[in-house]
Amino acid sequence: MHHASDPVPPPRLHLGGRSLSVVGRARIYVCGVTPYDVTHLGHAATFVWVDAADRLLRRLGVQVEVCRNVTDVDDVLFEAAQRAGAPYDRFAAVQQFHFERDMDALGVRRPTYEPRAHTYVTQVVELASALLEAGQAYVSGGSVYFRGAHVPGSHGLLRDEALRLLADNGGRVDDPAKADPLDQAVWQTSTGDEPSWPSPWGPGRPGWHAECTAMALSTYGSSVDLHAGGADLRFPHHAYEAAQAEAATGVTPFARAWLHVGTVRIGGQKMAKSTGNLVFAADLVARTSGPVVRTMLLDRRYGTPWDYTDAALEQAGRRLDALRSAAGRAHGSTAAPEAALLALVDDLDVPRALDIAIEEGGQAARDLVAVLAL
Repeated sequence: MHHASDPVPPPRLHLGGRSLSVVGRARIYVCGVTPYDVTHLGHAATFVWVDAADRLLRRLGVQVEVCRNVTDVDDVLFEAAQRAGAPYDRFAAVQQFHFERDMDALGVRRPTYEPRAHTYVTQVVELASALLEAGQAYVSGGSVYFRGAHVPGSHGLLRDEALRLLADNGGRVDDPAKADPLDQAVWQTSTGDEPSWPSPWGPGRPGWHAECTAMALSTYGSSVDLHAGGADLRFPHHAYEAAQAEAATGVTPFARAWLHVGTVRIGGQKMAKSTGNLVFAADLVARTSGPVVRTMLLDRRYGTPWDYTDAALEQAGRRLDALRSAAGRAHGSTAAPEAALLALVDDLDVPRALDIAIEEGGQAARDLVAVLAL
């Protein structure tokens, strides 16, 4: 029975059409960097959005834990280290230092957990064993493959499209040891001078998707409340990560909500190392400031792909100035702080929250500066 004096519960965060009601703590898992060429604007966008969701949940009174992994066992990292003439682990450590400095400049809180893939090899072996026991994987040529034929369909993808995406993302669709090209290595044999670890199936190393599955399960148990990452990771990475977790544990869904951050492009082309069109967060911070770059990344709908331009950076500077001026005004409407907060709660609608705060000023603007760490 409710009484008039009972406290009103804070609003709940809505993401992608789902209400993220939390009991106790919110467990956020975000796919971190492969530390070989950090931190371009595409990386930065994901981690700034996760930070915004983290801070908003805290503002709503939720206890939040963030796990952001480091993928330091990966083919592209090995190749980059080889080109630099450095051992892969030392090369990764230096890159990781630069990444953390960039995150600090952008106001991103340090994660609660930061598992590194190379220290979770044993857990990947355990995952492979669990999938074999469940009949969801098989051994072939010293590798353990997860049966993945069903994964594209559950994500609304046709087989041909799924195979194309796998081929573009290191999915080794032409691996002759596989029963089906859609199967993915949980454990794969190492060749030549690639790093390798012992396993019941022979020397090898973890598969990419399996690393995240093992790190998330080890950190949080069988499920997470919010899983985040770039929209380009939706398939195959997130799809296989979730499918493996669900097959190994029997618990569904693996993630209660997803935060897929839209791709950052240059002239319509995705920002990527392979195309050499990278814009580095540190360069933009040096030209303006961390809060200006953060404003540019957040002043849009999180799932929408967008093009970086110098004009976008200048516009963000003007928006931030307007917000700070508004925060300096003594009074705004009494309803404005709640209206701005409800805009954030409604699928992280930062542009609408900023519009309200700038127009109304006062406490609404001061709250937004604090909640969004601007």
